[in-house]
Amino acid sequence: MVRLLKDESVVAQWKNFFEDVCRSEIETVAVSYPEKRSLFVNYWDIDKYDTKLAELLIHQPYKAIFNAEEALKQVDATAERKLALHLRVNNLPEPQKIVIRKIRASHLGKLTAIEGLVKKRTEVRPKLQVAAFQCQKCGAIIKIEQEEDILKEPSECYEDQGGCGRVSSFKLLSNLSSFIDSQKIEIQENPEGLRGGAQPERISVFLEDDLVGEIAPGDRVIANGILHSAQRRRGTFRLTSFDKALEAISIESQELAFEEVEVTEEDEQEIIKISNDPRIYEKMMRSISPTIYGMEVEKEALVLQLFGGLAKKMPDGTYIRGDIHTLLVGDPGTAKSQMLTYMSKLAPRSIYASGKATSAAGLTAAAVRDEFGEGQWTLEAGALVLADMGVACIDEIDKMEETDRSSMHQAMEQQEISVAKAGINATLKSRCAILAAANPKLGRFDEFMPIHEQINMPPALLSRFDLIFSILDKPNKARDTDLATHVLRTHKAGEVSENIAHSKKTKHTKKEQEGLVENIMPVFPPDFLRKYIAYAKRSIFPVLNNDALEVLKNYYVDFRSSSEDSVPFTPRQLEAFVRLSEASARVRLSEEVTVTDAKRAIGIIDQYLRRVGMDRETGKFDIDIIATGISHSQHERMRSLMDIIQKICNESKDGNAARGDIVQEAEIEGLESSKVEEALDRLKRNGQIYEPVHGKYRITNR
Repeated sequence: MVRLLKDESVVAQWKNFFEDVCRSEIETVAVSYPEKRSLFVNYWDIDKYDTKLAELLIHQPYKAIFNAEEALKQVDATAERKLALHLRVNNLPEPQKIVIRKIRASHLGKLTAIEGLVKKRTEVRPKLQVAAFQCQKCGAIIKIEQEEDILKEPSECYEDQGGCGRVSSFKLLSNLSSFIDSQKIEIQENPEGLRGGAQPERISVFLEDDLVGEIAPGDRVIANGILHSAQRRRGTFRLTSFDKALEAISIESQELAFEEVEVTEEDEQEIIKISNDPRIYEKMMRSISPTIYGMEVEKEALVLQLFGGLAKKMPDGTYIRGDIHTLLVGDPGTAKSQMLTYMSKLAPRSIYASGKATSAAGLTAAAVRDEFGEGQWTLEAGALVLADMGVACIDEIDKMEETDRSSMHQAMEQQEISVAKAGINATLKSRCAILAAANPKLGRFDEFMPIHEQINMPPALLSRFDLIFSILDKPNKARDTDLATHVLRTHKAGEVSENIAHSKKTKHTKKEQEGLVENIMPVFPPDFLRKYIAYAKRSIFPVLNNDALEVLKNYYVDFRSSSEDSVPFTPRQLEAFVRLSEASARVRLSEEVTVTDAKRAIGIIDQYLRRVGMDRETGKFDIDIIATGISHSQHERMRSLMDIIQKICNESKDGNAARGDIVQEAEIEGLESSKVEEALDRLKRNGQIYEPVHGKYRITNR
């Protein structure tokens, strides 16, 4: 292999390149050698210095890299020692960047860049590089270079290595053999690059030496390496069809959000121009699912969710999320799922999952034992990890199993997922905004019931959503007329388009089609909106000005002080105000959060609290309805009832309190009998009181 690859003229070319271009980089690596053993070189530096050398690197990478590493041994970086460095080439040209599903046999043996997200990884394992064998007849040590996955043994005791020259049996000596660290990862296509519900394809990537141990499932990477084929087997038989794999020479992490969304200079100029439009918010709302009628507040909230607030890392290490979590709860047929599907296609880096078909492992992470890990446990990333830096759309979140849903608590607030499965302990990033939809248990949403009782979700999880919108379907003649007109015109526009496209006897004109389609066309095409969002999230980091800060502070303090007997909202809602204000500033590409942005955030949260956070008895906002499932007034009533029950039990002969006596005593204290009956049932359901005799109650010993 060495004789086939070595070419003194190529070694000389590489040596000149390293001495002329990379001298300072080599000296930097030499200082921290052997901890750092890689020299990272930009492909375009090689191409600029010697085009033929760059061409050789692309078309004959094994030969080019072997000779480059030979040349590196000859470069005198330090007087004391020679360095054995790896050449790591990054930033390959566009033609070499190949989508996984478009890899063909013609690409084998070429230097290639593959972009995607890491789905699985194995543990780091030592791999045999040079095996030392001892001849069992003469005791000579024979060394064999290992180039394939299957161990290669000497065919005889080689005389040129001091052996006896006879055919013998050999014993592998691990202590005299040389090993190298190795790891295998699986890269999956980016979900935003898929269209039409295609299943993402995957490729195995082999990492060696100092490339190992740096990659976690869910990371977005560009793997630069040499494509090769791997032999497939069926039992002892070798098949003629091969698996494709990549031998990595370098890995580039995509740390910046939305690197994969390309924004040209022309796009940037257009984005900046549009950001100055005074009707920018209205146009953004009309670009979100225009076939769905109405839902202005929801669409405005979804626009802000797409842009998101700022994630902040505090000096003490505390992380404050910037992503906005939204929950849509509502009557059947109100286009919740359609909205989620549209958002999943619109938002860069988004994943769509249905709660009914999703497990905790499918959402967070799973420990898997399969062929990929050769029987060992490997870590596989779930939907929330794959949507890192994007939007996770979860439909029918109420249909998930309770054990599966519990795994979302940490993912929503800390935006991390801790995995402790099958001996694997890892923490994965899930910095994504969650857009979820749920249906009420009783079919339709009841404004007078606590929200957690309607959608089968624990209050602790509900309270982690920044915004919860109830979408009601109430008969209203004027609104129903507009809705029916919009839906029917939408269908007619689709019918006319299909008729013109496929019918030979069509009577409809293009002008008629354009007139019908005009109402359901987004103001900004999805591709442009995706670029706008990516540009805003990459470039704009707004800061609250003093006036906006005062507006939010005064609103929060005044509102809480006006409700002495209930808690209208908590510091968690104050953080939601900040996130929404930052997102509002990002929409118009402003580096400053103004009073207008603060008021927009207040308006949206006010709408949310009016729908699901209002105590219908008192007419006041009460966040306890969402946070604990019981309003402050209900809590006070239940506490009064407990005192009444205790008092009657103490006075009665049998130590029990009759239901009639409780209601009568409660009415004397000013409580309504219907509310008392309801509170008694709730106390019994919660296990705070029990019924030793039918119709009589006693307080549970605590």
